[in-house]
Amino acid sequence: MGPEQYTAAHTRRWADTVASYDGYVFVTPEYNHSYPGVLKNAIDYLYTEWHHKSAGFVGYGLNGGARAVEHLRLVLAEVHVADVRDQVGLHCFAEFDADGEVRPAGNQVDVLHRMLDEVTAWGGALATLRQR
Repeated sequence: MGPEQYTAAHTRRWADTVASYDGYVFVTPEYNHSYPGVLKNAIDYLYTEWHHKSAGFVGYGLNGGARAVEHLRLVLAEVHVADVRDQVGLHCFAEFDADGEVRPAGNQVDVLHRMLDEVTAWGGALATLRQR
């Protein structure tokens, strides 16, 4: 499917938004050992707009969102998104305060910066594939 086949205005807007970026950072909770259905729908609504882009991940949950991110990596591979290795995993009881504010451990900030640098670099490197 491609943008020319989208009939709904909201789908065309979503397609334009996704197509306009070189890379993405997905922030997802772990929900029933995976990521939420609404995120799956948002990915599945489109196809070619995702091609040859880069992605990084911030997961959160009881296990730092690790299972959600692993499932998300598999799905994004099918829409030709290149994911980077570094990911931020935030643990619900250790890295959120009583008000729900994120209080990441010191190493998480360093991982975040490495991940963002990788997403930016891969997004640029994949540009020649997007131009085909």
